[in-house]
Amino acid sequence: MPELPEVEALSAFLSERLTGRVIARVQPVAISALKTYDPPVTALEGRTVGPVTRHGKFLDIEAGGLHLVVHLARAGWLRWKDSLPAEPPRPGGKNPLALRVRLEGPDGDGFDLTEVGTKKGLAVYVVTDPAAVPGVARLGPDPLDPGFTLADFTALLSGERRRLKGVLRDQGVLAGVGNAYSDEVLHAARMSPYKLASSLTEDERARLFEALGATLRDAVERSRGLAAGDLKAEKKLGLRVHGRTGQPCPVCGDTVREVSFADSSLQYCPTCQTGGKPLADRRLSRLLK
Repeated sequence: MPELPEVEALSAFLSERLTGRVIARVQPVAISALKTYDPPVTALEGRTVGPVTRHGKFLDIEAGGLHLVVHLARAGWLRWKDSLPAEPPRPGGKNPLALRVRLEGPDGDGFDLTEVGTKKGLAVYVVTDPAAVPGVARLGPDPLDPGFTLADFTALLSGERRRLKGVLRDQGVLAGVGNAYSDEVLHAARMSPYKLASSLTEDERARLFEALGATLRDAVERSRGLAAGDLKAEKKLGLRVHGRTGQPCPVCGDTVREVSFADSSLQYCPTCQTGGKPLADRRLSRLLK
C-alpha cells in the first residue's frame, strides 16, 4: 500500500505535470471506485488544475474549486501516460483500469488510476472540500508537519493501552503511516511492535519520535524526483526489515522474523527490538502442528 512517502512523491510528480493544465476528459471505468456522485467526476472537465497536495495517504488534486481526492488502498496505483489511447476505455474482464484523466493538448497526456486483484479498495471522491471525505476528516496530525512536536506526540500516546504497531498505523492518531513504515520506524527506534504505547518512558518517547521523523524524511528524500512508475521499486529497496523475512538485519545481522495476521504481517529484528526473543506467531504455530 502506498504510504506517506510515496503519496508525497506522487503529489510532487503530479504538481509538475498538472498545475495550470486543463482537464479535457474524466472517464470512470470501475464504478465501484467512485464514492461520491454529486458533483459527478465529469464536472472536473474544462477546469484548470491548481495545487496537488496530500492528506495522509490521500492525494488531493484541486481543479477550479473542486477536489479530486484519491486513496490508492492496498493495490491501487497511478500511471502517467505521455499519450493516452484515443479509444475510450472498456470496463469489465481483468482490466485493472478504474479511472482515466486526459488533459487538453495535442499529446493527449494524462493518467490512469488502476487496481489489481479482487479486493477492491481504491476510492475516488469529487468534493468541494477535502474535509467532506470521511477518511480525511478523521486523520490525526501529519508526522512531517513542521508544527508537530515531541509534546504533541507525547500527548497522542498518553493513556494509549494499545501496542505500538497498532497505534502507529491508526490514521486517526497519525496520518500517513501504514504497515511498512510502522515496521521501519519501530526497527529504527529499537522497540518491539508489541510494546504498549502507555508504557514508554520519556526517553523512549523521544527516541520513537526521532525515529518516526527520520525514517519518513529519509524515505521522502529517496523518492524525490522519481517518476510515478519508479516509486514502488524505490520503496522496496529502502526498507530494512519490512518484507524481508528470513534475510539478515542490516544493523546486527540477525535474521528478520515475521508475525502473520489474517490479512497482513509485520517484520522485526529480535536482536534489535525484542531482546533476542522471537515474538509469538499463533498463525504460524498452528501451521507447524
